[in-house]
Amino acid sequence: MTGHTTARQRLTAELLDALRTDGGVRVVTGEPGCGRTTFLDHAARLFRAGPVRHLRADQAHELDDTLRTATAAGPVLLCVDDAHLWDAPARATLARTAARIRGTGVRAAALLVTVPDHRPVAPELADLPVLRLGPLTPADAALLVRDAADEAVDPAVREELITAAEGNPALLLALVRSLSPAQLSGRRALPPSLVTGEVLAEVAGDRLPDDPGGLPLTTAAAARATGEEDADDELVLRACPSAIDEPLPDLLTRGEGRLRFRSALMLRAVYATAPPGHRRAAHLALAEAATEPDGLLPLLHRSWATTGPAPAVAASLTWAVTDPACTAPPALRRRALTRAADLTPDGAERARRHLAAAQQALLAGHTADALRLLEQARGRSAPAPVRGGAELLRGAVLLADGPVEDARESFLLAADLLPPPAAAGATLAAADAAWSAGDPTGCLSALAPTRTPPTLPLAEACVRVPRSGTPTASGAPAARTGAAAPRTASTPPTSPPPNGTMPTNPVPDGDPSRDHRDGLRAVLLARFDLAAAPLRRVVDNGLRGSDPDHLLRSAAAALMLGDVTSARRAGARALAAARTSGSAALEPRALEYLAYAELRAGRHQLARTHAEEGLRTAARAAQRNTAAHHHAVLALAASIEGEADLVAEHAEAALRTARRHGLAQAATLAHWAAARADLGAGRPREAAQRLGPLVLPGARRGHFAVWMLAVPCFVEATASAGRPQHAAAVVESFALWAACGADPQAPSQLLRCRALLAAPDTADELYRRALDRHDDTAGDFERARTELLYGKWLRRRRRLREARTRLEEARLGFERCGARLWAQQAAAELRAGGAAPAAAPAASPGAGDLARLTPQQLRIARYVAEGATNREVALSLSVSTRTVDYHLRNVFATLGLRSRVELVRLVEQEEKTGARL
Repeated sequence: MTGHTTARQRLTAELLDALRTDGGVRVVTGEPGCGRTTFLDHAARLFRAGPVRHLRADQAHELDDTLRTATAAGPVLLCVDDAHLWDAPARATLARTAARIRGTGVRAAALLVTVPDHRPVAPELADLPVLRLGPLTPADAALLVRDAADEAVDPAVREELITAAEGNPALLLALVRSLSPAQLSGRRALPPSLVTGEVLAEVAGDRLPDDPGGLPLTTAAAARATGEEDADDELVLRACPSAIDEPLPDLLTRGEGRLRFRSALMLRAVYATAPPGHRRAAHLALAEAATEPDGLLPLLHRSWATTGPAPAVAASLTWAVTDPACTAPPALRRRALTRAADLTPDGAERARRHLAAAQQALLAGHTADALRLLEQARGRSAPAPVRGGAELLRGAVLLADGPVEDARESFLLAADLLPPPAAAGATLAAADAAWSAGDPTGCLSALAPTRTPPTLPLAEACVRVPRSGTPTASGAPAARTGAAAPRTASTPPTSPPPNGTMPTNPVPDGDPSRDHRDGLRAVLLARFDLAAAPLRRVVDNGLRGSDPDHLLRSAAAALMLGDVTSARRAGARALAAARTSGSAALEPRALEYLAYAELRAGRHQLARTHAEEGLRTAARAAQRNTAAHHHAVLALAASIEGEADLVAEHAEAALRTARRHGLAQAATLAHWAAARADLGAGRPREAAQRLGPLVLPGARRGHFAVWMLAVPCFVEATASAGRPQHAAAVVESFALWAACGADPQAPSQLLRCRALLAAPDTADELYRRALDRHDDTAGDFERARTELLYGKWLRRRRRLREARTRLEEARLGFERCGARLWAQQAAAELRAGGAAPAAAPAASPGAGDLARLTPQQLRIARYVAEGATNREVALSLSVSTRTVDYHLRNVFATLGLRSRVELVRLVEQEEKTGARL
């Protein structure tokens, strides 16, 4: 894997760094095939401080001599692979050596020991610190496939292999070897099942139990039904009573009423390698042992005990899923409907059940499963409504994780195939896709009652610009919805109705859907007199219920109305409802609406919290487009806090996806964040150069509904760079936007913009009026920016006493919201005016060191002090490991520390003295 630093390689480097400072011993473990030996070999190659010794069991007696030599001659790395194969006396010697390295201060030696985790760790090694190797990241898995194949692998085939291997390197290599060159290149179809019993047996080797049935198989069958890695202990024992008095097999653990496999791969292997008859018997025993024999799980077990077509069993499963009393999560519903389809002989009915299963897979966040099921529902033999439903769901997948223009075409095709009520939902979804692409013509076309392309004047209603370069009154308000709704809430109807089920042909919810369509269309046509009433009904209707999709629509409508409070309430309730119902696909979008609402309300730190969580949920649900919006929010938040490296990282991450998938809105927000970071760092000329194409008329202008948000930054940048004449026209456009009432910050920002461009005899009054308007909105950042610009203006007119008051208010405001670089600007202006910034309140003895760190450095220091590795910190904060490395080096330099141990001590000390973390 040359030319690329993998996550495993970074983890190895972090481990070697940690071994030098915190005791020098690790037991490296992981499931069979996870790459323990490869990891150990790589650590040995990276160790540069001294010699490396690979020890076998018959060399255990040499450990004492090796340590004495290390103490005298320099550091040594001791490597022991598969220590579980050593006999008890040799393991005891190894444990004594580890204890000596950890407890007696031997820092000239480090010890790495590997053991598998599918069986209990030997008691001699049980108390040693453990490093568990997790699954490969998708990027590292893709590199492994590339290196293992003799020829190019088709991207779709590569994704199938990576998904099937679930991050296990040995399994991934075995899958590559199992396919022919024609299959790898995509010239021939893949087998129906990639992960067969033969492939799993190859990876598991001799670790499988001798008995193909019994407790392990019954546990695996029970876990397969739920899709989890454990099973109900009582149920399994009722199904397998012979195991009640037997000792628990090494492959399993028991705790809190659950039986669990130590290794996910061994669970798969035990089930897949068992003879079919044994598997059917295990499922039948579980069905008969259930306390509710007519429940969904017992029916699912009975279905797996059935061979051949079974219409009655399939019908029972489908009925159980659609029963209003069913509370099963989407993942279990998907499994049941898929099995029902497998047992259905009628082609049309089978397609309907595949479609219903795909809907549940999408709700559960299993995008790859949803696409596979959709392919089986889109065949020519399927009825038109089923094919339309499949196109509708395919559009939903692409809208979250694909080119949004392709999503729009799928939605429009669905509208042609579906009956009128469902077709209306498809056209609303097509408008959503056009919105994300920055295509107002396509958005209006989809929203038109007859769905015919609008005339040119109609299509240009929200972007028309007269020759003077100033948008007309019908132009600026279109920008309103862009900020208002991160993407419109015209969600494809993929969330379950109140009874938790999904109809075969999704039908929109009637009046709320029509109200949203009418309100959005009126907004795009700048008819706000017609937009307010239907949008307010959407807000109120959504907040009266608990359906997450309706709540998201409510949040979007509230943002279009400028009702940030209702938007935050609807977003929070949508998030809670999505989590309660297990709708993993809706969580990232609910967090997206929450993050945007907090940004609009001036609470960027809350927005950052929601976006960081949103990134993690978007990654789990395979929603790269949604992740791009969260990256854009994080870039905007970081541009306030002055974290230039984070701005660049998140902006580039947003732009990577935006360029590939046509996300004009996310791209505009990312560019704006980069420009605002320039402005905060005192580079107004660079900021103006970035923002000019976004806000000035022309082909490169930003998303039609977002570019207006960047106008205040552009005006400030051009004025600070000595070119205020470049901003005059867009201020008048911004005045129209501010008059719409959709942005609580806009009126005060408008007055600030006018003050920047005004003559001296009027600027003073405009600044004062702007500060008065700031009193009506929350958030310190925008007010502090106005105070800063006003203070600069006063200082340059030698009104120093007034300037100091304003600049000190600005500095304190920036500090309250964590805008470090902006606070430094205010402090520099104070010094230039002959006044030192007011001293910070005195800290308690020993406190204050951590206060010298930036907000991001504080977060990283806290995680590291809690024992997290750099990789774990990166995952928690949704940044790269490289960024964590960079910040941690700066933490050590700022605080004068040399190791993590010293950082832990400092954090503990300052926690005791009450210092801020």
